[in-house]
Amino acid sequence: MHHVSPLARRSRLAAALVLLIAATLAPAVAQRKPKPPKEPRDVAAFRVRVEQILSADGAVKGHWAVLLADASSGKILYERNADQYFAPASNAKLYTTALALATLGPDYRFRTTVETRGTLDAKGRLSGDLVLVGRGDPSLSNRVFPYEKEVQRDGPPEKILAALADQLVARGLRQLDGDVVADDSFYAHERFPSGWTVDDIVWGYGAAVSALSIHDNVVSLEIRPADLAGAPATFTLEPWAGYFTIENRVITGPAGSERVLELVREPGSRTVELRGSLPIDARPATLTLAVEEPAEHAALLFQQLLEARGVRIYGKTLARHSPRTEPLGTARGDLPPPDAPPPTVLAEHLSVPLIEEIRLTNKISQNLHAELLLRAAAREKSGARTTDDALKFAKDFFISIGIPENEVLLSDASGLSRRNILTPRATLTLLQYIARQPWAALYISTLPVAGEDGTLSDRMKNTSAAGRIRAKTGTLEHVNALAGFATTVHGTELVFAFYGNLHALRGRDATAVVDSLCIALVEELGRPAKSRSRDKKKL
Repeated sequence: MHHVSPLARRSRLAAALVLLIAATLAPAVAQRKPKPPKEPRDVAAFRVRVEQILSADGAVKGHWAVLLADASSGKILYERNADQYFAPASNAKLYTTALALATLGPDYRFRTTVETRGTLDAKGRLSGDLVLVGRGDPSLSNRVFPYEKEVQRDGPPEKILAALADQLVARGLRQLDGDVVADDSFYAHERFPSGWTVDDIVWGYGAAVSALSIHDNVVSLEIRPADLAGAPATFTLEPWAGYFTIENRVITGPAGSERVLELVREPGSRTVELRGSLPIDARPATLTLAVEEPAEHAALLFQQLLEARGVRIYGKTLARHSPRTEPLGTARGDLPPPDAPPPTVLAEHLSVPLIEEIRLTNKISQNLHAELLLRAAAREKSGARTTDDALKFAKDFFISIGIPENEVLLSDASGLSRRNILTPRATLTLLQYIARQPWAALYISTLPVAGEDGTLSDRMKNTSAAGRIRAKTGTLEHVNALAGFATTVHGTELVFAFYGNLHALRGRDATAVVDSLCIALVEELGRPAKSRSRDKKKL
């Protein structure tokens, strides 16, 4: 029997114990994950401010997303709820206007014509219909282009329509035996996208969509107090075409009395009832009413302009809609047979270049114009006439630039629809796509500038963010959004997307949350390390 000394026995036991411990710890060591890289101090400082802003009273119960990335490298610097769905409101116009610019180009122009299949004789008699043909021009109005800081107007609201009438008279038109027809069949007769409310379609921001849109398909109703208390207030309507019937029950109240105005208009009705009281010393009140049947209104207005220029008209005013959604018939203006010879163009108007229209749409967040831009791109590039086909065209475009199919679900082009949802990450992908395009600087110049113009003109004034944020706003009940491009005070270029849903904040209280995020962004991010060290020593 081999003898093992006590010392050797203790050595073997110690070695076995070491092996046992090593075997026990090996799986834990193998499963240990490497430590994540330490968060940069500027991002950490931004994170602290975000948490403070979003935990404040009013904001804390809302649903918020914050996502931003370095513009040059694409590196995500901070994200919060970036892959959840949010209602974008008018922030959806980023998608629409970028699509229009990418597919149509900055120099695209809309064309509106006055045509006939009849004959204009030497005495100025037209033996046929006179057809005003719309092809989706959003700016058949008196706006001054290019847009600079604020909307400016020159002349009457129907200025461009009047110029077309002048062209006809200059061509010799004196008598029309046929009808005045307004043709908006370039797009399907689908005036209101899915998800718009009954309240929307009464007012100018919810004006009906039509390929023939005069003065944004709205009329301006101005109400003035009379010269004597107790007398009915007076009103004017521009442009006036006999489209609406106004029942005025507004009374002029004593000086200093309460101003109470109520407008009653049922959907589909052209009767507008005004109620209330306007103090005798009050300034005029202006209400912007939407026109529900733009082509019918355009026909009435065009007839009026022609008659004012001495043209005798024996026919009626009619509207011609797309046969896709409207049965053909004389009550709607018959479409010619497919094999008919082309009509004679008697007058023509070309729009401003597309980039100027995009600038206006983004700066002031014009809903109708955004709807028309989407339809123009879809019609031009895919032949789409219906809203559904235009939205399908948009979805295919977004997929082509790297946005997954279910990241953007839009029911309209303007953001007014309550059915729209998207993820902040999809918006960041869109912004990064824009930044890579040769037209990036041109497009970014169309976005509102904090504290300077458009829908950001009164926001972030006299703060570090003023002039450093170029972004598209979005506002609906319980919804606030802002997404675009930023330059920090330290010179770092960023892209960002901020969304707030399901909060009970209103007005300035709502926008203040998003504005505070912007201020934190431009102050904290990109701060040099040395600067941070000096600041720490000073503290």
